[in-house]
Amino acid sequence: MRKLLLGIFLTATLMADAQELPKAYNQLIKEVEAPMIQWRRHFHEFPELSNRETNTGKYIADFLKTLPNVEVRYPVAKTGVVAVLKGGKPGATIALRADIDALPVYERTPVPFASKVTTEFNGQKVNVMHACGHDSHTAMLMATAKVLSTLQKDLPGTVVFLFQPAEEGPPANEEGGAPLMIKEGALDNPKVEAVFGIHISSQTPVGTIKYKSGAFMASSDWFTIKVNGKGSHGSQPWGGIDPIAASAQIIEGLQHIVSRQMDLTNAPVVITVGTINSGVRSNIIPETAEMTGTIRTLDSKMQQDVHQRIKHTAETIAKSSGATADVQIDTKTLVTYNDPALVKKTLPSLIKAAGEENVSESTWVTGAEDFSFFAAKAPSFFFNVGAMPKGTDPKNAGPHHTPDFYLDESGFIVGVKAFTQLVFDYNTKK
Repeated sequence: MRKLLLGIFLTATLMADAQELPKAYNQLIKEVEAPMIQWRRHFHEFPELSNRETNTGKYIADFLKTLPNVEVRYPVAKTGVVAVLKGGKPGATIALRADIDALPVYERTPVPFASKVTTEFNGQKVNVMHACGHDSHTAMLMATAKVLSTLQKDLPGTVVFLFQPAEEGPPANEEGGAPLMIKEGALDNPKVEAVFGIHISSQTPVGTIKYKSGAFMASSDWFTIKVNGKGSHGSQPWGGIDPIAASAQIIEGLQHIVSRQMDLTNAPVVITVGTINSGVRSNIIPETAEMTGTIRTLDSKMQQDVHQRIKHTAETIAKSSGATADVQIDTKTLVTYNDPALVKKTLPSLIKAAGEENVSESTWVTGAEDFSFFAAKAPSFFFNVGAMPKGTDPKNAGPHHTPDFYLDESGFIVGVKAFTQLVFDYNTKK
C-alpha cells in the first residue's frame, strides 16, 4: 500500500510541473496530424542522401515561410534550414532538432509511397530510402512549428527549429551534419540554452517514449586497417607474407578486446569489421588487405582505451606474421549525453504528452547520433518515440537501416505533443 501511495504521490508531483497548454492546442493537434502524415509520405517517396537534400531543404523552407512570425534561414550547412519563432511572452531560447537525410538502401515495404529513387553513392548506382525515420522527424518538427506559430502570442521564450542535413555522415572530403550547422552559428543567433531531439523507433511500441538520463547513445568511430604483406603464387604461400591470413587473425583479435579486455560492467563496447578487401584472383596471394569497421563506446575513457588496444592488437598480430599494419581511426560522433538535470526538469512534459504508462527509461543504445555535437554545446535531451504497430513482436519488426524498415504513422503525433509540451514547460517552470 505504501508503495502504491508513493507512486501516486510521485506522479502527482511530476504532473504538477507540466503546464496546461492554451485552449486552442487540442484542436490544432487534431488539425495538424493529417498534413504531417502527408509531408512524411512526400519525403519518404522522394528521399535524398546526405548533403544532397536539395529538394527536401527547399520544401521545408518554403513551408516554414508560410507560417506567421517565423524567420527562416536557408540554406544552412549546405541544404539545411534554421527557423526562429519568437514567442509573445518572455522566456529562454531552446532548440528542437530533426534530421532530414536518407540512406543508400533498397526499399521493400509494401506501401504506396515507397521510394523508387536511385542515385550515385561512392561511385555506385544505389537505391535511396528513408530507412531510419528521418522523414518522420522532419514532418513532426514541421507540424510542431505550425502549432507553435499559431500559438505565438501565448508562447514563452524563443524556439529555434533545426532541420539538419547529413546526420548519416557527409560524403568523403565534405563537411556536413551537426558540426557544420554549429560552425555556421545555428546555436548562436539567438543563443540557445537547451536542445531537444527525437528519434523514431521501429522496434518500440507505438505511442510510447523511451529515454535515458546521462550517456544514452554511443560514440561512433570508424577505423581502417591496412595490412601490408608480400605477394606470392597461391601454391607457394611460404614464398610470401599472406595479408589475408594476418587479417583473419586481426579480426579475431579485435573481438578479444571486447570479450576479454574491457570491463563491460562499466559500459558496453562494440567493435565491428564491416568490409574486407584484398586480392584479384584465387591463385594469387596479394600484397595488401584492407578492412574497415566501426567502434561503439559509451564512456570517453573506454573509447580512448579501445583505440589504443585496436592499434596495438593489429600491429602486433601483423608483426607476428611478418607483415605490418597501418591503423587509422576517425571519430564520427560523440557519446549522446542527456543532461541529468535537464531530464529531471522536463520528464513531466513527456509524461503529459504520452501518458505515464507510456513513458519509461531504457538501457544504453549502441547506435550513434550526431545530435551528440549539439549536446556538447548546450544541455540536451534526446529520446525515442515508438512507431512499431501494436501487437508486433520487436524481433519481427523491420530494424533501422534495412529494406523492411516500417513505421506506424499514428505514433508521430506523440512526438509533436512532446515537443510542444517541452517548449511551454521549459519556459514556465521556476
